Amino acid sequence: MATATSNIRSPSIILFGKGTVPYQRTAAPFQIPQFPLNRPRFTALFASLHDGNNNDDGSNKVTKAVGLEELFEDSPYDVVSKDSPFHPRPLSSTQLPNSVSAGSRLRVAYQGVRGAYSEAAAEKAYPNCEAVPCDQFDAAFEAVEKWIVDRAVLPIENSLGGSIHRNYDLLLRHSLHIVGEVKLAVRHCLLANHGVRVEDLQRVLSHPQALAQCENTLTKLGLSREATDDTALAAKYVAFNKLKDTGAVASSSAAKIYGLNILAEDVQDDCDNVTRFLMLAREPIIPGVEKPFKTSIVFSLEEGPGVLFKALAVFALRQINLTKIESRPLRNQPLRASDDSNNGSKYFDYLFYVDFEASMAEERAQNALRHLKEFATFLRVLGSYPVDTTML
Repeated sequence: MATATSNIRSPSIILFGKGTVPYQRTAAPFQIPQFPLNRPRFTALFASLHDGNNNDDGSNKVTKAVGLEELFEDSPYDVVSKDSPFHPRPLSSTQLPNSVSAGSRLRVAYQGVRGAYSEAAAEKAYPNCEAVPCDQFDAAFEAVEKWIVDRAVLPIENSLGGSIHRNYDLLLRHSLHIVGEVKLAVRHCLLANHGVRVEDLQRVLSHPQALAQCENTLTKLGLSREATDDTALAAKYVAFNKLKDTGAVASSSAAKIYGLNILAEDVQDDCDNVTRFLMLAREPIIPGVEKPFKTSIVFSLEEGPGVLFKALAVFALRQINLTKIESRPLRNQPLRASDDSNNGSKYFDYLFYVDFEASMAEERAQNALRHLKEFATFLRVLGSYPVDTTML
């Protein structure tokens, strides 16, 4: 029995919206309605800042209102991505309406096909919603911007696999706001067609991260691995082709949808396997202080010793806890020479994504960003939203 562990991308597996896989009815091409995308830039938010000092003790002193939108002026990223008259691929199996009618269910985009973990996250974030599958992350962003759907729920990080870098980049490319988060416990199952036993399997299909999360189990079973674009898509492919020597790592929901048998449950190597998803919308929410809030920002800095330390110190000085920091190269920027002409070295420009535990309704958070703005070359608030304290 083969024991190869490398991921193999099979062109016949990763097709979505173009192949002849059943369970998906094609729809006629649809015209995407063109609506004005006037994105508010936190104009409803105001930072109550002390006149002449940055006191964060919350005392009742005479204050002045400073528009928080000043933090985002002259942002090179505060633009809407280019529109095209047609979406590149169908979003779902039915033709999409031109707009969401009053009283209809909330339409929420997710990446994948039915049975994907992202679908479960969308339904947890917005119970009784109409979950709309998209073949790529980009399509989900565009669907919200073009008013095809109301929200999008997309993964941003996993406790085992780390960050989903693609979605960090798309947050800057598009003009959506983070309005919430949802955490989903991922429980992988080994699926196969009925009548197939574990010892009959020679290979298993799934998303690369899912395969990595089940590496020890799959190695013990002596199964080779092949990568697909989505866990549920792997289950769909196995069912459609009635494969007898191939299984899939996917959710129990995917097994029910595509008529597969669950050979083993909880095949992940670590039981603490949690994916965090972001809830995205065209409009920001007004942050409050009645419950725990988190704020996500992105900024860039000049190169120099201690500059990043100085940036992070604006939060430490105000007792604001950072829950995540992620750096990404600043694209379309040439390498810059160091100020030290003696060594002749060059460096990349980076963007820093930071999540911190505070609401933008709090004065300490407003003052922290005002302080950061003094030396940051770019600063944008991606959203201030309630913390998800539940686990499913």
